[in-house]
Amino acid sequence: MTTTQERKDTAGRRGVLANRDFVKLWSGQTVSLVGSQVTDIALPLAAVITLNASAFQIGLLNVARFAPYVLVTLLAGVWFDRRRRRPTLIAADAVRVLLIGALPLAHLLGVLSLPWLYAVGFLAGVATVLFDVGILSYIPGLVDKNDLADANSKMTASYSVAGIAGPGLAGFLVGALTAPVALTVGAATYLASAVALWWIRRPEAEPERPAEPKSVRADIVEGLRTVVGSRILRHLAAQSAVFNLFENVMTTVFLVYAVRSLGLSPFQLGLVVGAGSVGALLGATLSGRISERLGFGPALRLVTLLACLSPVLLLVPGGTGPVSLVILGGALAVHGFHLAVFNVNSLTLRQTVTPARLLGRMNASYRLILYGTIPLGALLAGSLASVFGLRAALAVGVAGIAVPVVWIAFSPVYRLREMPQGPVDVDRPETVAQSGAADS
Repeated sequence: MTTTQERKDTAGRRGVLANRDFVKLWSGQTVSLVGSQVTDIALPLAAVITLNASAFQIGLLNVARFAPYVLVTLLAGVWFDRRRRRPTLIAADAVRVLLIGALPLAHLLGVLSLPWLYAVGFLAGVATVLFDVGILSYIPGLVDKNDLADANSKMTASYSVAGIAGPGLAGFLVGALTAPVALTVGAATYLASAVALWWIRRPEAEPERPAEPKSVRADIVEGLRTVVGSRILRHLAAQSAVFNLFENVMTTVFLVYAVRSLGLSPFQLGLVVGAGSVGALLGATLSGRISERLGFGPALRLVTLLACLSPVLLLVPGGTGPVSLVILGGALAVHGFHLAVFNVNSLTLRQTVTPARLLGRMNASYRLILYGTIPLGALLAGSLASVFGLRAALAVGVAGIAVPVVWIAFSPVYRLREMPQGPVDVDRPETVAQSGAADS
């Protein structure tokens, strides 16, 4: 027979996979993320192929889908800090099942229309914002503190798996079933996620109640101050916002540049872009080992340098030969690998230094800052390409991605020898010293 201590030792060696409730969550999320890829591709294709939508109408559909990230994110943070998170996560999945599942039915009944797609895109976007903010705030309460980085690594790996498998599956389903019917698969994966969440048995603690009730506006302001008022969160958010801005410039221009300037075929482009997803999967899987081997701060410095500088290689190839494909794929693979390691560690750091009662609002405020750069990056990419050409626009994106390297010189994040053990106020020197930071 095994003793209690032996069981604990075995669980410790297995890491977060010893937590059955996390395994349920992770399994459901992996399936759901693949389904989300199918939905993201099949929804606009339903507008283009089935309803003959124009480019302007597709633009309106994208506005409807992404508007909730601006309109709802901060309110979602307040919502999740005032109540248990799991019931809302289940409800958000259920809403997406009903909304996305209604589109194939509307198609079969002959009543599918663009206004219907706009409405579904917006409402499903609201549910997605709620889910995305809630899941980031729910995981720290589901797993032990020592397993948080491992949990984030596995969740990030699932995003990479979805990025690899989802587009191909979506293309196959759209070709075999038509775009509206393919959305049935997306709805089914949201159902799988809801069932997995419902199956979790670990009780969720009641959120902390303030001594005096606050208004929604006061709670939103407190969430924003949580990010802006902490040197760690402020520096992370500013660095990541600059990175995301130019990352969107690069990715927006690169697809067009690769096809029109370099002459890559769709198959060759798929191989190159797929290499980035494979790199991200490996980075998410190995992020814990890299941090343990090098130390938190040194590991973050290394992956920041390589993630920011590797896209420069995208400017080297001039054609479609094997060497060009290897350089392009290698650049995106190295970029994806180190970006995934950075994302896992920065997410764990954010969750660790933020008090539990503020997790929802912190994540909401942080995501608003990051997602706010997405349309700006796309707009800047289009403007640069129109005025200066594709290669010049790509060069601006690549150069801009290198700018966040500057943060290594002054950000307190890179002076952390190890992950803090809990919430800290890094504006107080005595607290920084206790958390493992070293001034330099």
